[in-house]
Amino acid sequence: MQTWQLQEAKCKFSEVVKRAQSQGPQNITVHGEPVAVLISQRDYQKLTHPKPGLVDLLRASPLVGCDLEITREQTPTRKLKL
Repeated sequence: MQTWQLQEAKCKFSEVVKRAQSQGPQNITVHGEPVAVLISQRDYQKLTHPKPGLVDLLRASPLVGCDLEITREQTPTRKLKL
């Protein structure tokens, strides 16, 4: 992440924006202290749009409505060698 002093970021704002798009977040400082981060719209969308949960993914599956035959062995226990 590149760091910019506020005065420099103001003077070169279009360059800071272009670098946020191409190189990732840009750190902005005031008196040497980080105060802000400029990120691209794409990165912002990734941060603000929630990921679908497991239930939503399963409901959107192309297999919804398919009749699957699932069989399970009905023995109450398994034989183990100890």
